[in-house]
Amino acid sequence: MTIFWKGKRVLVTGGSGFIGSHLIERLLFEGASIRACGRSKERFRAMLGRVAEDVEFCEGELRSADFCFAIARQRDAVFHLAGKVAGIGYNSKHPGTIFFENVILGQHILDAAARSDCERFLLVSTACVYRRHCPVPTPEHDGFIDDPEPTNLGYGWAKRCLEVQARCYAQEYSMKIGIARPYNAYGPRDNFEWETSHVIPALIRKCVECHDPLVVWGNGSQSRSFLYVSDFVEGLLRVLEHYPICDPVNIGSEEEITIGDLAKLLLLITGSKARLLFDAQRPAGQPRRNGDFSKAREKAGFRANVTLKDGLTRTVEWYVKNRAQCQAR
Repeated sequence: MTIFWKGKRVLVTGGSGFIGSHLIERLLFEGASIRACGRSKERFRAMLGRVAEDVEFCEGELRSADFCFAIARQRDAVFHLAGKVAGIGYNSKHPGTIFFENVILGQHILDAAARSDCERFLLVSTACVYRRHCPVPTPEHDGFIDDPEPTNLGYGWAKRCLEVQARCYAQEYSMKIGIARPYNAYGPRDNFEWETSHVIPALIRKCVECHDPLVVWGNGSQSRSFLYVSDFVEGLLRVLEHYPICDPVNIGSEEEITIGDLAKLLLLITGSKARLLFDAQRPAGQPRRNGDFSKAREKAGFRANVTLKDGLTRTVEWYVKNRAQCQAR
């Protein structure tokens, strides 16, 4: 716990989402005064439980500039987490929707924060800005070379556009703006819906529901760096506190694993005896993804602490206990 956030008036967009709910819990622990926004107060309460009573929740639509101005007033800091996110299957089919939704949400809230004299703003970007065949570990300066990975084309370009907006606003307005580029997040309260979930929740659900064979998209050789949600939140806080500059910072874990080995690890953790079946006809995404996290260590003092095995075990345990609630959302 630090004293930096104590008494700070903070807005969290996407407060009823996976990362947003965990960030709110942490900020409350740090002593901040929280205002959050989302589309559903019921979902917000479901995600946060009793903690929701300690938060000023504003139900509304960030597509509305008036709504953004209303929620950005009298805030010391804004964490912009709201967005349209999904797995590579959905992203591949709906690049236009993904692009439009993310650009318009970010444009409105950053503009409102700047015109409301907000002191600090964190743009939560993404590792999806990087090209398909980028160097690994990937340095931040590679973020605007070529197109983003094709299965994340709309999402990657939306975040690139918002990073440019952040740079322009930092030059024009007296606001400190940080840019975090997190890698693949996972953990309790993740999205376990079939159509829109990412690889870890999708595989966990298949294992717990005893799918046999356990079908894995791609040939299993593609690799990822996964970031447990508590480390994700720590990275966001540290970037905005220590490095509120329009200079992107990769946030992630240096522990890298192939999707095939990830599936085997989840079979072990869940006790499933299912056979593995790799479906090479399905999109696999970027062949390899892992970042250069030296800037995060040097500028923000951030290093991931939760190992993949520990994080997966915690996530599986949470899902088993909350399975009915997840499917009712």
